[in-house]
Amino acid sequence: MLSGEFSVTLDETGRIVFPRKLRDILDTGRMKLTKGADTCLWLFTPEQWGVFEKTIYSSTDQFSARGRRQRQHFIGGMQPVDIDGHGRILIPPPLRDHAGLSKECIVFGQGEYIEIWDKERYKSYLDASEADFKAGLEEIGAMMRNKRELGGYGDSPYSGFAGGDDRISRSEGKE
Repeated sequence: MLSGEFSVTLDETGRIVFPRKLRDILDTGRMKLTKGADTCLWLFTPEQWGVFEKTIYSSTDQFSARGRRQRQHFIGGMQPVDIDGHGRILIPPPLRDHAGLSKECIVFGQGEYIEIWDKERYKSYLDASEADFKAGLEEIGAMMRNKRELGGYGDSPYSGFAGGDDRISRSEGKE
């Protein structure tokens, strides 16, 4: 599981050094780097890239303009990169340009892949998407409440949720 947020520096040759925590999880060697859905880059292990690539192909249509555009963005934009012995990757110029990478960058794990952002672009993205983030939290909260009401958490109908009292039966007070 790739997680954590780290500040890294893009050197004058276009390389970044991965934080040790991420390097310890990743196999050093060939990785797959592509354009992200936002103005960032996504880095995959070969195994996760295979899963992602199959998902893109199975959910898009080559005869649809929208499907071709999505394939071009993710699949066509992918470039293999190597993690060298010092934990660095060279980010190819087209991908650096897409993400607008400058000297200060942010790298963070997203479970199955890593995102690479220019630090200032990431700050702007967060500011601009604050309302969407809050709306998303409301949606997650509603799904969690619904699942809890349907008894979807825990192994028994007596399981609590998010600090709830697991000693009280959901059926208490019902005859």
